[in-house]
Amino acid sequence: MDIDLLISKIHRKLVYKLAPRLVPGQVRALQRLNETATEPVVAPGGPVVSLTTYGPRIDTVHLTIESIGRGRLKPSRLILWLDDAARFKDLPEGLRRLKARGLEVHLTDNLGPHTKYYPYVASQAHHEVPLVTADDDIVYPRWWLRRLWEAYRAAPDQISCYRAHVVALQDPDGTAIRPYREWPPCGSREPRWRHFATGVSGVIYPPQFLDFMHAQGDAFKACCPKADDIWLHAMALRAGLRVRQLGRLPRYFEGLPGTHDQGLVHFNSFNGGNDRQVAATYVADDLRKMAQEPA
Repeated sequence: MDIDLLISKIHRKLVYKLAPRLVPGQVRALQRLNETATEPVVAPGGPVVSLTTYGPRIDTVHLTIESIGRGRLKPSRLILWLDDAARFKDLPEGLRRLKARGLEVHLTDNLGPHTKYYPYVASQAHHEVPLVTADDDIVYPRWWLRRLWEAYRAAPDQISCYRAHVVALQDPDGTAIRPYREWPPCGSREPRWRHFATGVSGVIYPPQFLDFMHAQGDAFKACCPKADDIWLHAMALRAGLRVRQLGRLPRYFEGLPGTHDQGLVHFNSFNGGNDRQVAATYVADDLRKMAQEPA
């Protein structure tokens, strides 16, 4: 068996089967924090953090947000995007409490996974603060945002993340991309064109990249409506920003029990959805750029 394919299979088993989940006591601690804390979850000087949620997760996303707000570095803005008008008008108590401490909750169109970043990117043509994206079912450690911020300050011309894949090319000339399930996990701290940030563990995007994304508009709807990571990586290639994983190995953070919905995962990874969207998104110049350097 191809060694890259074997590594990729093991990697995905770790992601979807063995990712750590919070124990009930930890969930209760976050809930108590939400019910009793009065300290703001935002403060001047940090990056913006943006995320979205949907369906039943609206009732648990406050726990993820509490984990971000308790961090050693607080975001300058903490934004939750909802596409459900009824739930937006009648927010759960946990989110109402967080709004009183600085959380912003905004109603937007349903853009699938792109909802976590695109409404913010579209809100202004010029950005001066980097953007960090987060998922709605993860509990982030206290050092999570600070390390992303430090990575940005050390290399503001790169996109930094905690977890990345390596785009697998069919041949050294970059004439085609191998199936997504054969992309191995990143095993390097070096910035590379082929390093492909995955949003679940957190990614920080520099302001100049946000301006570039603003100029692209919602073109993702035509090529990869269900795969924000693919669009963001292709745009990074075209904007001239390499991706760097902060550690030699990908990082996985604890998830909230009962929230690990694999519907989109199965569509994209196991049903060939990612491969179709990859084919519709990357162009020949993107492949040639990725073939210029080793993985």
